[in-house]
Amino acid sequence: MLGMTTDTGALRELTVGTGSGLDTADMVLNIGPQHPSTHGVLRLKLVLDGERVVACEPIVGYMHRGAEKLFEVRDYRQIIVLANRHDWLSAFSSELGVVLAVERMMGIEVPERAIWLRTALAELNRVLNHLMFLGSYPLEIGAITPMFYAFREREALQTVMEEVSGGRVHYMFNRVGGLKEEVPAGWTRRAREAIDEVRRRLPDLDNLIRRNEIFLARTVGVGVLTAEQAAAFGASGPVGRASGLDLDLRRDDPYLAYGELDVPVVTRTTGDCHARFEVLLDQVYVSLDLAQQCLDRVDQITGPVNVRLPKVVKAPEGHTYAWTENPLGINGYYLVSRGEKTPWRLKLRTASYANVQALSTLIPGCLVPDLIAILGSMFFVVGDIDK
Repeated sequence: MLGMTTDTGALRELTVGTGSGLDTADMVLNIGPQHPSTHGVLRLKLVLDGERVVACEPIVGYMHRGAEKLFEVRDYRQIIVLANRHDWLSAFSSELGVVLAVERMMGIEVPERAIWLRTALAELNRVLNHLMFLGSYPLEIGAITPMFYAFREREALQTVMEEVSGGRVHYMFNRVGGLKEEVPAGWTRRAREAIDEVRRRLPDLDNLIRRNEIFLARTVGVGVLTAEQAAAFGASGPVGRASGLDLDLRRDDPYLAYGELDVPVVTRTTGDCHARFEVLLDQVYVSLDLAQQCLDRVDQITGPVNVRLPKVVKAPEGHTYAWTENPLGINGYYLVSRGEKTPWRLKLRTASYANVQALSTLIPGCLVPDLIAILGSMFFVVGDIDK
């Protein structure tokens, strides 16, 4: 009888119910293939024991657009428009990897002014990417206000990016041999003003969320990815550095103008959801500083921003591999040419694809409410997986 029991454990089992001692059957639950927290069309096949996840299988491919195959029937100017779309939050950086690979194959020396402008724009694109996740991640676990702050800062930077390129998302400003055209008069000054404005207002977002009690409760100690696991899955960028992988190509294998810059690498060691968020947030401060240094240097350099190319661009026969530190991690571009105007093969190694694979290790053992917190903290774009 309930009133006669003296065992507090038995009482809790009778009145609350922990599931202890009950025969339960595992349930298969599909999250997706469309879900507001997946940044695209992703499906997670979960096996649940009550509210605890026993197994997780990420199933990708629902957005597959065959970009790598389409590269084979587009010339070296046309593939840029496809390459900047697989990670639509990092469009400029994605264009950059392709043109760097083609320039390396063709032995093109890009003008110095174009190099510094590319570096500045790549860092501004990095900030735009990070601000999107800094707003959307808290939103996914119930905090609405950070999204408004993040988009306020994004608009300030989007304005200068739109002025220079004509695009708000897909910039199409890189070209083989440099940039599409010279920046408008006074643009570097306006860009610096936007950077100063964002730097001044960023603490509004920082103070609101970084030490928020509810946010800490949802993220600290949740979804821990060790350095060994991160390395095994090939995770990089903010996800890898939050686990203690001190790797950043801008410092370790410099390209563009990064060899002349001091690039601070933001790392953490705990590898949980909060560490990943903090790395992303602190990286914004670093990228704003780097972009400003590049713009200061641009003002000291005169000359062209591109090289004159033949009407039909043909890369010589051979192969090369270029990699860049994209906002979400390391992107690799393996280009094979047979001397024609189109690539024979252009294989993409994207950061999101590696990051999402780690979900099969991170999610088992967690509770269903923690699932979204872990999923959002892995910072991926599904188009970057399904390219």
